[in-house]
Amino acid sequence: MSTIVARRLGRFLAPLLVGVLAACAVPTAEGPAPVESRVPAGAPIPVVPAAAPAAPLVRPHARWMPVDWAELPGWQADRTQELWPALLRGCEKPMPGWESVCSAARRTSPADDAQARTWLQQRLQPYRIESPEGTSEGLITGYFEPLIEAQRLPRPGFPVALHAPPADLATRKPYWTRQQLETLPAARASLRGRELAYVSDPLDALLLQVQGSGRLVVTEPDGTRRLLRVAYAGHNDLPYRSVGRWLIEQGELKAEQASWPAIRAWAKGNPRRINEMLWSNPRVVFFREEPLPDPQLGPKGAQAVPLTPGRSIAVDPQSVPYGTPVWLDTTEPLSNTPLRRAVMAQDTGSAIVGAVRADFFWGWGEEAEAQAGRMKQPLRMWALWPRS
Repeated sequence: MSTIVARRLGRFLAPLLVGVLAACAVPTAEGPAPVESRVPAGAPIPVVPAAAPAAPLVRPHARWMPVDWAELPGWQADRTQELWPALLRGCEKPMPGWESVCSAARRTSPADDAQARTWLQQRLQPYRIESPEGTSEGLITGYFEPLIEAQRLPRPGFPVALHAPPADLATRKPYWTRQQLETLPAARASLRGRELAYVSDPLDALLLQVQGSGRLVVTEPDGTRRLLRVAYAGHNDLPYRSVGRWLIEQGELKAEQASWPAIRAWAKGNPRRINEMLWSNPRVVFFREEPLPDPQLGPKGAQAVPLTPGRSIAVDPQSVPYGTPVWLDTTEPLSNTPLRRAVMAQDTGSAIVGAVRADFFWGWGEEAEAQAGRMKQPLRMWALWPRS
């Protein structure tokens, strides 16, 4: 939700890889194998003997059916080595029982995609993810981290404030609605002094609230510019209502048109109705400011590790535990180019519910916004789990 989990509490854009892999050395016919040491780049990765046939696994919202690696479409074509940084970040918060495989992963540096793929195959068993009723097809959407210009103080052209949580937020359940916070004197007073920065467009503020975090390029009072992150710090305890859904119900957009670019275009053409649209969503998200020491790292997801663009997804944790490597079979928005790759389950969101359901983290910037805002594709998923 500062996780990106709370950030996407009911995100309308959507209705991104880390994990832990490897195994201890196992006994062979000649006796115990030595403890695995770091594999030098280019050296063969040790072979792990095959395990007994796997049995189905049952999760609260899903069942996992063991399959052969040959079932995973596109498995041999993935740039699997790209998974490794995300995998190691996930090992900072390993799941119970995964400590030894994470230890082995830290000692391994695959030299290329083939070595990374072999390493995974030797230690993991693929499972087709299905609903409890046996459905193996589902939906993938996308999310991203906004990158927005901001001012530390209100300036002409930058009138919209982003706020830290009000001091009395915990004393009033639910808190003021979005409309009340903008119109009622008592509600407005609760936000006084809680301003973190100002952005130019109320839709930029809404986007940050929908996504739950974002990057700001902030101009300070002395003219210096800083790159920082605003992260989720709470909300007003009211339900999220999709402004995209509101536009569909008003007859302003067709369902297939309700992307973020289309919503911006509608707002530009209907400036007098912007508040009406915004106030249809009573939920307001509050933020805290965080430094951004490494711009290459995404915000933290529900696993409490930074998300990796293109290699992290949000899932229903009752279907796929955090830290699980997952194979995706889907397509990119618009082009319908196959999107098949190994990713890590590291995040969740209130709209991400069900067995075959994922939200793909695209990263930040204009291209990430465009891809995430349009992504609503068919999906199949396979979990990669340690061999018993």
